[in-house]
Amino acid sequence: MTAPTDDLKNRLKKALNIRGMKPIELSEATKIPKSAISQYMSGYAKPKDDRIFLISKALNIQEAWLLGYDVPMDRPLTYNPNMPIAIKPTKNIPIVGTVACGNPIYAEENILEYIPVNETDNVDFALYAEGDSMNNCKIDDGDIIYIRAQSIVENGEIALVLVNNDTATVKRFYDYGDKIVLRPDSNNPANKEQIYEKGKDSIIIQGKVIFIKAYVK
Repeated sequence: MTAPTDDLKNRLKKALNIRGMKPIELSEATKIPKSAISQYMSGYAKPKDDRIFLISKALNIQEAWLLGYDVPMDRPLTYNPNMPIAIKPTKNIPIVGTVACGNPIYAEENILEYIPVNETDNVDFALYAEGDSMNNCKIDDGDIIYIRAQSIVENGEIALVLVNNDTATVKRFYDYGDKIVLRPDSNNPANKEQIYEKGKDSIIIQGKVIFIKAYVK
């Protein structure tokens, strides 16, 4: 296939105009954050394959056209095996609530929504970060934290921990034999490490942080 003849940002703006859809409506239809849609329209960022698929489906346009190739804009009525883009298989994982990256807050078990990830991503669920106690690790307020469910982590790894059966927090985890220390990694000195005694406090590792997706205001 020849090189693209146009930019994705131009094609996205054109498609929105033709379909009479606002960026916020595209965000609602695809579950892609409004901030990300804005970045795509400005050319600051380019969506990954799974989001290209979601955007193209919502706008009823071909993925290749959105990427700037000289092909018809409208999606074919039937599946075309010769589509010039390979979409990575995806799976949906739940966002199960907001976890504290400051002082622990009550754990939320209700699923807020589902978000797509690549099938090869070894993650089971996600949470929204709140606070600044892990900002040295690039985990900031509003970011999405992707978690692999597991009950054991190495000392110093970033874990999602359930404290005394009702509060959850993301911190660096340390097991010192008779006590558990949950340590912030922050440039804010107001964030203090949390120390719990084994036998007195219940500390359950719910998972390990695998990667985060930054929230862009």
